[in-house]
Amino acid sequence: MAITGVAIGSAGLLISLSIVHGFKSVIEDKILGFGTHITIETYSEMPLYRADTLVTMLQGIPEIDDVQAVIYGQGMIQAGPNVEGTFIKGVPPTGDLSDLRNYIIEGTYDLGTQTNGYPGIIIGSRLARNLRATVGQNIFVYAIRGIPSASNIPEIQQFVLTGVYNTGMEQFDDVFALVPINSSRRLFNMVYPTASQIDARLISGSDIVSVGDELAETIDFPYYTLTIYQKYRNLFAWINLQEQTIPLVIGVMIIVAAFNLIGTVLMMVLERIRDIGILKMIGTSDKKVRNIFLIEGFFVGFVGLSIGITIAVLFNVLQSQFGFIPLAEENYYMSTVPIEPHLVDFVLVAVITMVLCVLASYIPARVASKVRPLKVTAFGK
Repeated sequence: MAITGVAIGSAGLLISLSIVHGFKSVIEDKILGFGTHITIETYSEMPLYRADTLVTMLQGIPEIDDVQAVIYGQGMIQAGPNVEGTFIKGVPPTGDLSDLRNYIIEGTYDLGTQTNGYPGIIIGSRLARNLRATVGQNIFVYAIRGIPSASNIPEIQQFVLTGVYNTGMEQFDDVFALVPINSSRRLFNMVYPTASQIDARLISGSDIVSVGDELAETIDFPYYTLTIYQKYRNLFAWINLQEQTIPLVIGVMIIVAAFNLIGTVLMMVLERIRDIGILKMIGTSDKKVRNIFLIEGFFVGFVGLSIGITIAVLFNVLQSQFGFIPLAEENYYMSTVPIEPHLVDFVLVAVITMVLCVLASYIPARVASKVRPLKVTAFGK
């Protein structure tokens, strides 16, 4: 029972840590892959009139890999009789700074002019499903600037649906549509070099916070800097909360197993009380008697930990290869449970488990060392 408790506790902790790390990596990769590392926007509803100047300034920062000005605004998309609201993002025909190409599930990532003379548009899978739109279908986009009226008629432009992407995250798959920047300029009546915002991608994601802080001090009002961690702070806070609390909760299992070990070794002491008395009679020291049960506790911990690690490794391999535990993608942003084992977790869990097992064995071992030979016969009766 003690070995089983240690095995289940250690396996549960290692598996939970691997799953938490997997969740964090997958969601972070999706957010960092879809969004841009740093954006520069304006507090007011006015656009960035000299976006080209800011782009030139940002290109001089060594940590920044690429910069582009984009047009961003609200709009309506119509496919046949179906209409949905969305955000329109105008980017260069070569594409935006994200890894959206990796998430295309239908069609291709193509914003160029198609054979019928209309530019391409890329939308998310949820938006495509709501519109019942298919690749190759003509789509109408309406730009919304204020409240539509007879004097404020929305601009209309026709596109061809060339690609549908799916990240598994509702925030992205439901409300974004990519179009060529020249088309978005006509939709939102913006002329070069005016832009809605500036997107920047860094060479290393580890520099996002430091570069963001540096730009926040450099760029003056009415412009402001927003890092991807600030833009999606709720998602990152949710990830960090899981990473901090789940191991703590599951770790209680190992503590419970340690208390179970105390009872197990104590029962061993009581069952072998006459043997302990005989050892004492032939001159065995208290230290040697204590060490016998400390080694017994170490053995229980070692075997239980070995079984637990084997279970955890086997689970990680099977889940990563076959994904036999599915997830509801609309709730968890992924279709199967992700796995990302870290060697440091296995080392820490092994060390902590063995230390707890040895410490748990000390109390009954000390009881065994204090047995007096003269009381053994009376105890046996």
